[in-house]
Amino acid sequence: MKNQKRRVSEHTKPDRKGLHSKNLHKHGYDFASLIQGYPPLEPHVTENDFGNLSIDFSDPLAVKTLNAALLSTDYNIIGWDIPDGALCPPIPGRADYIHHIAELIGASKSEINLLDIGTGANGIYPILACQIYGWRCVGSDINARSLENVSAIINKNPHLKDRFTLRMQHDKNHIFEGIIQAGEFFDVSVCNPPFHASQEEATKGSQLKLKNLAHNRGEKGVQKASPVLNFGGLEAELWCKGGERLFLKKMIKESQAFSNQCRWFTSLVSKGDNVKPSIKLIRKLGAKEVREIEMRQGNKVTRILAWTFTDLGNDL
Repeated sequence: MKNQKRRVSEHTKPDRKGLHSKNLHKHGYDFASLIQGYPPLEPHVTENDFGNLSIDFSDPLAVKTLNAALLSTDYNIIGWDIPDGALCPPIPGRADYIHHIAELIGASKSEINLLDIGTGANGIYPILACQIYGWRCVGSDINARSLENVSAIINKNPHLKDRFTLRMQHDKNHIFEGIIQAGEFFDVSVCNPPFHASQEEATKGSQLKLKNLAHNRGEKGVQKASPVLNFGGLEAELWCKGGERLFLKKMIKESQAFSNQCRWFTSLVSKGDNVKPSIKLIRKLGAKEVREIEMRQGNKVTRILAWTFTDLGNDL
């Protein structure tokens, strides 16, 4: 047990600069280069109070355009877009998750298979996993509209077609069942679970983020316009019954039934209070190892919870 705790500590020690050492965005955004590579970004870039180029991160179109620019210039993805109201993911943080997962699973295999639970309308985790590491990915979701949008992105990028496939989850009460097929094996599953219990709670969270952005810009107030803005999210992207804790509980319980078909199960955990009960349940179900990996971006700290029912070192 002591050795296990030491491995966890070494593995989860965060980089002092915040983002993972392999993250392309660890030194911030080079807006001049991004504009050169993706001209539609230029109208959204202005000089901030510190004399640096930036965008208005409370403007949903500006944030979406920045994402499209990053994916185009840094990851060779064209035509990335999301519907109005869909969750617009921060690319640096999503890339960090993939880099930490790469460390977790190691590089002993030439072909890595990843399952993304709730890929959303953006498909960001499989896209980054395909482009950074060349992995094969499956993205699942309960929202047909979301999958249609990701399918359109894949069709615009032929290099994704044989590496990124989509599956519809027809039963909202299941996570892995109906997605992982008989005889199929994944090296790792990833997930960014809905962390609010209701749309009202999600809206309050968005308003708080907008208030914090305004404070950081030195504004005394925050506009009461659309509370969704760049923190949008369709149902099942930002909220579900029971919120993050219940979703994690369901995922952990169901993972046991697929312990022979997925080596590592992982999930982001946004709320620190949800970590201990999740780890307690994982251990109760007989997992061989549990890891808590800390990710830091500026003042924001999130965690990846990872668990396996497989004896490490044994090939399945």
